[in-house]
Amino acid sequence: MSAPLFQQGQAQLRQKQYADAIATFTQVLDADPFSIGAYCQRGLAYYDSGNVYAAIEDYGKALEIDSKSAKAYYCRALARLSLKNIPGTMADIELAIGCDRTYAAAYKLRAIVHRKQGDIQAAIADFKVASGLYLDQKDADGARQCIDKIEEIRPKTPNARAPITKAPNAPPPALSEKDYFTQILDRAKIGQLSQALSDINWVLQADPQDGKAYCCRGLVYCKQGNYQAAMADFNQALTLKFEDPITYRGRSKARLNLKDPQGAIADCNQALFLSSEDSDAYVARGNAYRAIGHHLGAIEDYAEALRLNGNNADAFFQRGLTYAGMKENPQAIADYQRAISLFCAQEEWFNYQQVLAQLNQLKPPTQTNVQAPPPQPPQTTYERLWQRLLDLLGGNQELAKGMVRSTKFQYPGRSEEWYLETVILSLEDHMR
Repeated sequence: MSAPLFQQGQAQLRQKQYADAIATFTQVLDADPFSIGAYCQRGLAYYDSGNVYAAIEDYGKALEIDSKSAKAYYCRALARLSLKNIPGTMADIELAIGCDRTYAAAYKLRAIVHRKQGDIQAAIADFKVASGLYLDQKDADGARQCIDKIEEIRPKTPNARAPITKAPNAPPPALSEKDYFTQILDRAKIGQLSQALSDINWVLQADPQDGKAYCCRGLVYCKQGNYQAAMADFNQALTLKFEDPITYRGRSKARLNLKDPQGAIADCNQALFLSSEDSDAYVARGNAYRAIGHHLGAIEDYAEALRLNGNNADAFFQRGLTYAGMKENPQAIADYQRAISLFCAQEEWFNYQQVLAQLNQLKPPTQTNVQAPPPQPPQTTYERLWQRLLDLLGGNQELAKGMVRSTKFQYPGRSEEWYLETVILSLEDHMR
C-alpha cells in the first residue's frame, strides 16, 4: 500500500473533500486490492457524502478480506443504523464485540440502539461497560459522555423505578419517503421493471440484512406478476423485522394472486392493526373480500378507503370492478370515470389504461371508446416511433402524450426521439 497516498486520502477525508478522498482511496485499492484500511476509509467517505449503500458495500469487501475486523463491523453497523435497519445494526455490533471485547465504541453504539428501542436498563448496562473501557484506555472524554448519558436516561422518580417494559419498536419509515427506494418504485410504476430490479438487487448485494429492501423488491415482483418471488421477499422482510403496513399490504396482494384470499385478509387486518387509517390497506382487503364473493364487505372497505383519502384512484377503480361484477353498471361507470380523472392527474398511465379498458367494455363505443386516427405513412424517425407507440396503446393519443410528458419530467433535456423510445421500451418490458 502507498502510505503517502493513503495519508493523502485521510487528509482529504478530514477536510470533507469526499469525492477526492474516494478517488484517492480507489487508487490505493488499485495498487493493493487487499487493503482493508482503504476499503474502510473509502466506505467512510461514501458514508459522509450520503452514499450509504456504497459505504456498506465497501465495509463488506473489507470483511471478505478479514472476517475478524471489528472496525469494519462497527462502521457497517453505523451505516445500517442510518438506514434504520435495526436487526442488521445489532448483528454487526455483536460481531464487532465478538472480535474485540474491549471495543468501547461498539458497546456505546449498542447502548444507543437499546435506548432507541425503549430498553433503558440494557442501554444503561452498555453505557456502563463502555465508560469503564474508555477509562481503561485513558479516554476521559469518552467515559464522561457515557456517564452523562446514564444520568440523562436513568429513572428519576420512585414510580419510574418500577420494572421497565420494552416499548414496541417504532416501524421504519414507509416506502413513500422520497428516498432511494421511492426512485426504484417510481421506475417500476412507469414499467421499467428490469431497471428497478437491477437497482434493488444492488442494494441487497451491498446489505443482505436490509428488510426494507426486501419489501421494495417484493413490490416490484408484484408489478412483474412474479408473486411467488414476491411472497418470499415479503416473508424475508418480516423476518428482518420490517413490520411496516406496506409489507403486509404487499404480501396480501401476492397471496390474493396465489389464490389465498383468506391469507390476504389476515395480512390486511395486520396492516390495519398497525395503522388504522391506511387507506390502501382497506382497498387491499376489499379486493380480497371481492375474491371470496363478499361484495358488500368489499364496497364498505372501498368506501372507508375513500373516506380516509378521497383521491385514492385505486379505490374508485376497484369499487367500479366490484359494481360491474354485481351488474350495477351505472355505479361502476361513475367510479371508473372518477378513477380515470385521478389517474390522469397523477400521471399513472398504466393504471389509466386499465380503467379505460374496463370503461370501454361497459359503454357503447360512440360514448367512450378512443379510436386511433387513420395511420399516416411514417416519414421520419420521430414519426415511426410515434406510430409504434400509438400501436402499442391502441391509438390512444392522450395516453401516449401523457406517458411522454411524464418521462420528460423524469429525464429532462433529451431528444424527442429518445423520450419516445424510452416509453416504448418501458411498455414492451411491462407487457412481457
